[in-house]
Amino acid sequence: MAVVDPQRHIRHLHGAVITDRVNAGLAFSIESDRTSGQHERFWFFIEDEGRFAIHSRQQMAIVGCATPHEQASTRHTTPILAENENESGRTNQSEVTSELTAEARFDAEGDEIRTVAFDDSSDSGATGSSSPADLGSPASRTSSADDVPIDPRGEYAVDLATILALVAGENPQVQFAQWRIQEAYARLDGAEVLWLPSIQAGVSYHRHDGTLQASDGTVIDVNRSSFQGGLGAGAVGAGSLSNPGLVARFHTTDAIFAPRIAERTAWARSHAAKAVLHDQLLGAALAYLEMLNASQQYAISQETLFNTHDLAVLTGDFAEAGQGLQADADRMAAELAIRKNDLIRADEAIAVASVRLAEVASVDFTARLVPIESTVIPIELVPVDLDRQGLIAVGLSNRPELKEAGCLVAEAVERLQREKYAPLLPSVLLGMSYSGFGGGLGNRVGSVRDRADFDALAVWEVRNLGFGEHSARDTVRTQIEQRRWERVRRMNRVAREVAEAAAQVESRRRQISVSEDAIAIARLSYQRNLHRIRDGQGLPIEALQSIQALNTAQREYLRAVVSYNEVQFRLHRALGWPVTEGIASGPK
Repeated sequence: MAVVDPQRHIRHLHGAVITDRVNAGLAFSIESDRTSGQHERFWFFIEDEGRFAIHSRQQMAIVGCATPHEQASTRHTTPILAENENESGRTNQSEVTSELTAEARFDAEGDEIRTVAFDDSSDSGATGSSSPADLGSPASRTSSADDVPIDPRGEYAVDLATILALVAGENPQVQFAQWRIQEAYARLDGAEVLWLPSIQAGVSYHRHDGTLQASDGTVIDVNRSSFQGGLGAGAVGAGSLSNPGLVARFHTTDAIFAPRIAERTAWARSHAAKAVLHDQLLGAALAYLEMLNASQQYAISQETLFNTHDLAVLTGDFAEAGQGLQADADRMAAELAIRKNDLIRADEAIAVASVRLAEVASVDFTARLVPIESTVIPIELVPVDLDRQGLIAVGLSNRPELKEAGCLVAEAVERLQREKYAPLLPSVLLGMSYSGFGGGLGNRVGSVRDRADFDALAVWEVRNLGFGEHSARDTVRTQIEQRRWERVRRMNRVAREVAEAAAQVESRRRQISVSEDAIAIARLSYQRNLHRIRDGQGLPIEALQSIQALNTAQREYLRAVVSYNEVQFRLHRALGWPVTEGIASGPK
């Protein structure tokens, strides 16, 4: 950034790519042709206190101190501030990509800038005028602040790496999957200690009034009370405690197989969580591409709008001079209105893409996200010349969905083993208690002394005369087959995704080459039409088709590049690699 003396004459501008977004206070733009022939546009806007700023998507900024608001006359000439020329006439910039003698004429009313025009004449002091004789010259270029919608809302520049990091840390689906892993390992911890006893301590009170049967078979009438407190509770008379102090209740097959089943469930959850992360990373990359595509569509709409605006001015000048038809001027006015709507729709697309990206990244929905990248370029995460069979083999070996399916099959197999051994191994109850116990007749409770109890039970069970066992095993066998075929289905899907993405990568790479040629041809056609009109060999309306062709070619190239990048991400994901692994090295 450099502060420039407004009294010095400006001769040079830095080259930059086409700007597609304007933050606030749009005033005007200038265009130049680089020595390579590439068409470029710079956007200026008025900041506080009348300071100029020039912005490109490469974040170039040059600031001056001209204050058009303080100039009360209806037209003034003020140098555009881009590169200083010292008093000796030599420029301070050693690398110059474009030359332009630029002057701005402001039609001011109060603090509002109405129109801005530029001269490209060799005489820097000439303000110039638009006429049919100067067809297509920059002197005829005028723009109104109403031509381009200004977004006064705050914008936040983000890049793909930032979005992916937010997805990995903040995405609710990713976090949900991670907590499912924690749940599975918590269940595994519980299964591994299934055989350990639980501790139960408490107090119990028992009161009986009426008849009961004694141990010798006689029926007696008894009114009694008892109390127990300590490690274990629930003793009645000489019977065992209903709630022993130390108690272990488990089926032996569960103690053996439950940890193995839970472990394979946890493995499956881990692979499933990785698949969710990969899917969300892919979704974030595609959402970012959508936003970048919308941003570049906005840039194309801007360029087309200004080209159409310039042509509409020329057509109107021809009609006023009697060298063209008013019908042509009306047609250009209608075309200009359509292009303005294109720009509004492009701005809407950016807003919608920003909201969708905010959902994926779990950020503030009121923040307007814009991409840091100035252009969309082809990226190569997976080389296009790799053998397709080899790619499918990589996908089948790497995809976490297939690993999850394999773990689910293994879990079902362990369940079958559990059912096979269930009737052969017993259910176990181990109980031990130590407490104080006392009682007496009626409501009297006395003679409280220490009491110790120990119980051990082992019970074998054959469910439903063996038919229940057969049914349980058949149920698990059907689950095994279901999961095996689900794994096959996933394998087919992975192979299809890899083969499909690989074919799309090859095709869309060729589309990029064709689209590049189309842009070069369309731009050359547009320039030739302008030169022909300047030489008085045609009417401005004849250049409309070349503007439309250039607009179509630019959009086709953008579509080809964005779709190529999209299938690159899809192929990368189909191979079982997270998108972040291909981002670290950047585009190739």
